[in-house]
Amino acid sequence: MTDTTTNHEPSRVLDRVVIRFAGDSGDGMQLAGDRFTTSSALLGNDLATLPDFPAEIRAPAGTLAGVSAFQVHISDHDILTPGDDPNVLVAMNPAALRANLPTLPPGATIIANVDAFDDRNLGKAGFAHNPLADGSLSAYTVYEVPMTSITTEVCKEAGVKPRDAERSKNFFALGLISWLYTRPLDPTVEWIEARFSSNPMVKEANLRALKAGFHFGETAELFESSYEVRPAPLEPGEYVNVTGNTAVAWGLIAASRVSGLPLFLGTYPITPASDILHELSKHKNFGVRTFQAEDEIAGVGAALGAAFGGALGVTTTSGPGLDLKAETIGLAVSLELPLVVVDIQRGGPSTGLPTKTEQGDLLHAMYGRHGEAPLPIVAASTPSHCFDVALEAVRLAVKYRTPVILLSDGYLANGTEPWRLPDVERLPRIDPDFATAPNHTRPDGTEELWPYQRDEATLARPWAPPGVAGLEHRIGGLEKSDGSGSVAYDGANHERMTRLRAAKIAGITADIPLVEVDDEQAGATVLVVGWGSTYGAIAAGVRRVRALGHQVAHAHLTHLNPFPPNLGDVLRSYRSVLVPEVNLGQLSRLLRAEYLVDVVSFTKVQGVPFRAAEIESAILHQVDAEARREEEAGAGWPASAGGEQ
Repeated sequence: MTDTTTNHEPSRVLDRVVIRFAGDSGDGMQLAGDRFTTSSALLGNDLATLPDFPAEIRAPAGTLAGVSAFQVHISDHDILTPGDDPNVLVAMNPAALRANLPTLPPGATIIANVDAFDDRNLGKAGFAHNPLADGSLSAYTVYEVPMTSITTEVCKEAGVKPRDAERSKNFFALGLISWLYTRPLDPTVEWIEARFSSNPMVKEANLRALKAGFHFGETAELFESSYEVRPAPLEPGEYVNVTGNTAVAWGLIAASRVSGLPLFLGTYPITPASDILHELSKHKNFGVRTFQAEDEIAGVGAALGAAFGGALGVTTTSGPGLDLKAETIGLAVSLELPLVVVDIQRGGPSTGLPTKTEQGDLLHAMYGRHGEAPLPIVAASTPSHCFDVALEAVRLAVKYRTPVILLSDGYLANGTEPWRLPDVERLPRIDPDFATAPNHTRPDGTEELWPYQRDEATLARPWAPPGVAGLEHRIGGLEKSDGSGSVAYDGANHERMTRLRAAKIAGITADIPLVEVDDEQAGATVLVVGWGSTYGAIAAGVRRVRALGHQVAHAHLTHLNPFPPNLGDVLRSYRSVLVPEVNLGQLSRLLRAEYLVDVVSFTKVQGVPFRAAEIESAILHQVDAEARREEEAGAGWPASAGGEQ
C-alpha cells in the first residue's frame, strides 16, 4: 500500500536501523551509502556496512544482473554486523526492488522511485504487473517518491540538461534518507563542493538534488515522522571510518615506520584487492613505492626482489592471483626472505565471483606450493582488525625471514566500521636485525657470510642486503647447503633443510598469543570456533543464544599456521565444537587433522557473509543435540554422534 499519512510528530528515537540503498550500477548507490555512513560516523553512531556490487562490469541498465546495493546498519550501541534484514529499502527502479525483496522482513519500509516504474523497466525486471499497484507489497509500508522528476525539475535553473540531471537522483535519495533519520547535510555538502569543484554544473546539480530530497521529507507530509538514532558510547579518542583494505594499507605503512624498512608494493590490479594499491600510491611522503606490474607473477617477483634488497616487500592479490604467485612464494620459502602476501579472498574457483566474498583460500594458503613449503598464515576478523593483522604479518615475516600470507576477503575489504586511531608511538618496534659482519671463518683465516647460518632461537637466517662489503652471498631456487648456502643436491642435506624450514615455522607457535575463549559462565558444552570475517556474525549469534538463556563459548582464530599453542586443549575441553565457514569446511579439516577432534562444520558458499540468525540457528541445533545426548546418556542409551550441517 502507499502510505499517505499527513500527521507529523517529533522525531522518534530508535536504538538501531538497517538501511539498504539499491539501484542500477550507474545510479550511484555505493556513493549514497558511503556518504550516509560518513554522516552517521560523524554523529557518533556505531555502524557496519555491506557494499553489494554486481558481478557484471556493465550489465544492461534496469536488469537484475546490474543491481548494485549498499547496506548500512547504524546504532546507539555496539553492533557486530551490517544487519540480517533491512528495515528500509530505497529502490531506485523495479530491478532493485525485485532483487532485494527476498531480504525484506514483513513490516519493512520501501521507498520507491516511482518515476522508474514504467512498463519498459518493469518488463526488464521481470514484473508482469506493477508491484506498486497490484497489492503484492501489502506486507510492507511503501512510499512512492518521484525522485527522477523532482531532481530534473530542481536542476533546470542551473542549466543542467534532463539526462545529466537524472544522474543526481542518488543525492536526492540521500537527502531524503538524511532527513528521515536526522543526518546533517553539512558533511555531504562540503564533500560535494570539494569533489566536484572542477565541474561547477555537476556540483550545483548534486547540491540541488541533495537539498531537494531533504526538503521533500520535510514538506511532503508523506511520512509519519522522522527518526533519530543517538550516538553510541565509544571510548575517548579520535575515530575514522575505515574499510578493511584501507586498514591493511595503513597497517603496512605503520609496519614500515616501526621497522625502518622502506615499503615496496609490487602488484597487479585485481578485485577486491586493488584498493590497497590505490591507497598506498597516495603515500609517497612515507617513502612508499608502488609498482603496478604487467601481471601477477611480475608483481610478486618485484616484491621478492625488493625484499632481497632490504625493503619491506609486499604483494596484494585475490584467489586467482594467488594461484599465479605460488611458484615465487615457494622461491621466497627457499630463499628465506621476508615477504608479505595479502590475499583478499573472493568466490572461486577460476574467475569465480569477482565481487562476492568467500573464505575459500585457506587450504591454498596452507598447501598451494610445490614441495614442503610451510609458511605463517594470519587472518583479519573485522575491517579495523586488518590494521593489526598487517602489523603482525610484517613482524613474523621480518623476524623469521619467511613469506607470510595475510587472509582478508571481499566482505572485510569493502565493509566499514568506526576505528579509534592508535597511538603510533606505542606500536611495538620491529627490528630487521640486518647482518652487519661476516659470520664464518674459512680455514685460511678469511671471513665470509654464511647465509644459512641460523639464529639458535628463531632458526632464521641472516638478512644481508646486497652492497655491503664482506656480505656477498649466493641465492637462487636450487636447494642450498645448510650453513654455507652453496647449491647442494644430496638427499640428506635436502631433508635437513626441509625439516629446518618446517621447524622454523612450527616454532612460531611459542611467539603468538594463546587463543582466548569467550565463555561467560565457564559451563558451556558447545564451543563455536571461527576465523576471518565470520567474527561479527558468530559473535552476534552467540549473543542471541545467550539472551535465550543458553550457555555457549566462542573462540576466534587470527593465527592459522601455526595454531596457538593451547588450541588443542581448548578444543578438547568442550563436548561439541561448531565451526562456521564461508567455504566447504576448510578450517574444520585442519582442526580434525591436527587435533583429532570431531568438529561440526557449518558452511555457506553463496557469495555473501553469514547472517547472525543463521549462526544462532546452527548453535541452537548443536545445543539441543548436546542436551539430547545428556538425556540419552542418563537413560543408559548409546550416545548419538554429531555430524555435518
